[in-house]
Order: sequence, then C-alpha cells, then structure tokens
Amino acid sequence: MKEKKKWKKTRKFFKVAFVFLLLFFAVGFTYQGIGVSNDKKTNKAVGELHEVFGNNMHIYKGGEGDSTVVFLSGWGTANPYVDFYPLYEKLEKHTKYAVIDKFGYGYSEMTDRKREIDNIVEETRDLLQKSGVEAPYILVGHSLASLETLRYAQKYPEEVEGIVLLDAGHPEFYAEQKPATWFSQVIQSLRTSGVLRMLVSINEDLLNGTRNNLEFVPAKLQEMDKASNLSLLGNKNVTDEMRQIKNNAAKVLEQKSVNVPLTVLTADSFGEVKEDWLESQKELSTWSPSGKHIVLEDSNHSVHQYQPGLIANEILSLIKQ
Repeated sequence: MKEKKKWKKTRKFFKVAFVFLLLFFAVGFTYQGIGVSNDKKTNKAVGELHEVFGNNMHIYKGGEGDSTVVFLSGWGTANPYVDFYPLYEKLEKHTKYAVIDKFGYGYSEMTDRKREIDNIVEETRDLLQKSGVEAPYILVGHSLASLETLRYAQKYPEEVEGIVLLDAGHPEFYAEQKPATWFSQVIQSLRTSGVLRMLVSINEDLLNGTRNNLEFVPAKLQEMDKASNLSLLGNKNVTDEMRQIKNNAAKVLEQKSVNVPLTVLTADSFGEVKEDWLESQKELSTWSPSGKHIVLEDSNHSVHQYQPGLIANEILSLIKQ
C-alpha cells in the first residue's frame, strides 16, 4: 500500500515537472522569437550585400590609401564589423579596409555549401571582386581564420601583399583537435530556447568577458554585437566550420608555406601563455621567408580588443614594406 502511494506521488511529480518544462520552453522560445524579431528591426546591415554562390554575403568597406586590409574573423564571431572596430578605426586614415562576414556571420545569410576551406576562400574572393575591392590585399586573420588566410595566400599569391595573424592557431594545432561541434550545438540550444538571452540580460560579461568588455567599442556597436550574438551563435554554418576543422587544416598543411611577408602576433594571456602554443606560433612565422613573431603583453585571445594600437602599427609597418 505504501509503495502504491509512493508511486502515485512519483508519477504526480514527474507530470508536474513535465508540464513545467513544456511551459518553460514555450515561454523561452517565444521570448527568443520576439527578441530576434526586435533585433532585426534595429540591427541592420551596415555595409554592402552581394550575391555569392546563390546567397547574400556582407562586406563593410572604408578608409583611404593605396593598400587594402581585409579582416577575417575568428570562429563564431557573431559580428565582425563590431569585433574589428578597434583596428579599422585606427587604420582608416592610412589605408583602405574591408571586413568580411562569412556565411552564418554578421549580416551575411546562411548557405548550404559545406564549410570546406576552399569554399570559404572562393566565397571571400568572389565577394571582394563583386564589391570592387581590388587586389592585392593585406590579410588580417584572427584565431581559426589563420586557415582561410593562409589558404588564400597559397591559392592566390599574386593577390596578397602580406599577412597578419592575431593569436591565430598553427594549422598543425587545428589538425590535431577533435572538432568541438558539441559546444556549438549546446550554445545553439541555449540561444534558440531563450536561455542565453535571459542569462545575458542578467550578466553581459557572458559575451564580453574575454573580449576586454569591448572597452574600445562604442556603446551603439556593443548593442549591435549583442543582438548578433543572440541571433547567430552556434548556427549551422558555424557548427559545420568546426566540423570541417581537421580537414581544412590538413589542406593548408599540404603546402606548409606562404610566399608573402607574415607577421604572427601572439597574446601573452596575461603572463600565462602555454609554452607549446608559444612554440607553435614561433614555428608558424617560419612559413614565410619574411616571417616575424611578436608576443603582445597584457592581452588575451581577442588581442585586437586589448592592444589595437600595437596591432595597427604592425599592419601599417607591413604596408610600408
């Protein structure tokens, strides 16, 4: 008799819990849907949209000068236009620049094309050409963008004047990584269910804590960045880019060199940079006969959010060469 009553109580508990979860997710998805709809009204494309392989890609251009710096963002950067602001703001009086939104990033649409490295490079090249940004370029790549940056220079060396890598991994490092697609999928679930939006409303450091709280970015752009993150994090294109990481790295490693000046800038992680990472960064600079490696002090992985002045000077130094 006691066991029967206990079982009834257990079943009642699970029924209530199930109803509560349904209600929670119904409210969460609605909350997220309304949020995304409101964000779209205010967070509109700031640059140009061009059709590339059947879908629109976004590019933001500015500056003046004889050279053009092309910014390629790290994995999962929801709004490259905002992310690179501290750099192009310092460069615009000295050089032309272009910020690329890959498919699934910023104001670009999604694509069904696989996020294989040669696809990504072809799309970037097509976007630059269609938007009238003439080669040759100085390519500036952050984090995982080292792969597409190096690959671009391997495939089209006549279109590249130089490369600057911002705490960007050695292809051998990525070739050895187990693709963390689970992380992207978890983030996507938190985002689409409204949980991430709720958490960010409580503590915005969840988005900006490792990016120096976007100290060098105006408040209006910070809001744009938040809206992009809450609309795009963990989407299918970003997830597939992570899924392809080993194959993409292997493709770049087939050549193991670039025939253009290469500057590798490494974050010191506030004095806690790992020795194996540091050694791989040094080795990466040897891929070019004109390679250079510099450790940036008082910085974290998003080095351009911590030391934009020093990085801008290195880019300009490369242009002068």
